[in-house]
Amino acid sequence: MSPFTGSAARTSDWKHLRVEHADGVATVTLARPEKLNALTFGAYADLRDLLAEFSREKAVRALVLAGEGRGFCSGGDVDEIIGATLSMDTAQLLDFNRMTGQVVRAVRECPFPVIAAVHGVAAGAGAVLALAADFRIADPTARFAFLFTRVGLSGGDMGAAYLLPRVVGLGHATRLLMLGEPVRAPEAERIGLISELTEEGRADEAAQTLAHRLADGPALAYAQTKALLTAELDMPLAAAVEMDASTQALLMNGEDYAEFHAAFTEKRPPKWQGR
Repeated sequence: MSPFTGSAARTSDWKHLRVEHADGVATVTLARPEKLNALTFGAYADLRDLLAEFSREKAVRALVLAGEGRGFCSGGDVDEIIGATLSMDTAQLLDFNRMTGQVVRAVRECPFPVIAAVHGVAAGAGAVLALAADFRIADPTARFAFLFTRVGLSGGDMGAAYLLPRVVGLGHATRLLMLGEPVRAPEAERIGLISELTEEGRADEAAQTLAHRLADGPALAYAQTKALLTAELDMPLAAAVEMDASTQALLMNGEDYAEFHAAFTEKRPPKWQGR
């Protein structure tokens, strides 16, 4: 995602999200607990635009995506999205589906790690948002369900058919996307869908701990690692190692690389600058 301004100036008025920012960590909370944080058209747009704004700034070095109340996110709102889409024509439906895909691209392409803190349900679009994150921290109440075929749609929604096989393998991805059956936390950990399983009620805390660890680290190195992980998914080995070489050569000219050597020599912790 480009750091250059391409839209309106920074805003703090996000109607569909609760946004907090301290010490390099942004915490974005889906805040419709009475609806299990079901997504609306506005919530999708706010997520897309918020990630674009943070990507243009240098202040955010890690982001936690969480859900308020009993669950992470129950997916698209049945009335406000599914009901509304029944009256849309093909062009409008294409615009909507492209926008939801833009949210997933924004999560994957933003230049900082994104950590999903999952408790309770992560269903439909909520499951894909968690899937798109770099880390998924979940407690034992978490359950993931890719429900798209259950409503008569393709399981490959919002990039799920691209991302899920790369996280859990083709066999598990086929089962999850075809059948739409829920995957509870122990199985999700076993198949690699979650990064860390916490004690009940501790997912948000663990996500914050990881986010601050990342925010205190070499931000540019993390950003380039994330970019390479995404870019090299479909590259042949020769192209991938060439991209690795170019990236390392650039980072070896950076301040953080020199700072590590100075800190090592002086027997002190490095003071990372993200440059």
